[in-house]
Formats: sequence, C-alpha cells, structure tokens
Amino acid sequence: MNDPLAAVLSSINIYDNLGRKILVTKSNSKLIMKVLTLMKENEYLGSFNEIKDGRGNILEINLLGNINKTGAIKPRFQIKVNDFIKYEKRYLPAKDFGMIIMSTTKGIITMEEAKKKNIGGRLLAYCY
Repeated sequence: MNDPLAAVLSSINIYDNLGRKILVTKSNSKLIMKVLTLMKENEYLGSFNEIKDGRGNILEINLLGNINKTGAIKPRFQIKVNDFIKYEKRYLPAKDFGMIIMSTTKGIITMEEAKKKNIGGRLLAYCY
C-alpha cells in the first residue's frame, strides 16, 4: 500500500455508496486520524474508534451517509493564499460546497480555516 490515506478515503467512498454503516480498516496513522477528525467535525462522518489488538491498531468508522465523494489529492500540491479559488474549482463541484483538507505550518486544517489565517500549505484530501 503506497498511500494509506488514499486507501482509507477510497474505502469510505465505496462503503458509503453501498449503504454500509460501519467500516473497519487496518490503516491507521496520526494523519489519517486528523483527517477523519476534520471530516467528523464537518458532519461527513460519525464517530470512529481505535481498537487495540496485538498486531496493530484497527479503525472502526461509523458512516452517516452524508458523503457524495471523497478522495486524496495526488500529487500533494503546494499552494499559496492566492491559489485557493483555482483548486476549489478543480476539486469541489460548487463554491462553498464541501471541503478541502490541507497541511500547513499550523497543522492539518480545512481550506476555510487557512483562508481566515491567511496561510498556504499542501493539499491532502477533499470531501463533499
């Protein structure tokens, strides 16, 4: 597996389209947990739990059925404050519909927060 974040987001997309309510995945990292936390705060996902087992941790994600599409952005473009509109048009279907998650010097935040703080960063994922 080359990109665990892309694998988890793809699994979320597939399970949500199938109408499943729970996704169990072995992929687990701080980056994935932070992206899932942002998606939970914006009400795209329900709760998620980290289950400890002997070989590694398992993530159990509760899906709400609110996701139309989600995915990782590859390559992870480095953007400036002036380029936000360009990438919103590329990855989101309409203005102010959905969210783009990015990594900045202030941590992993949504593009809306980056606009308020007036900082750039690298694109990680999108969800709408």
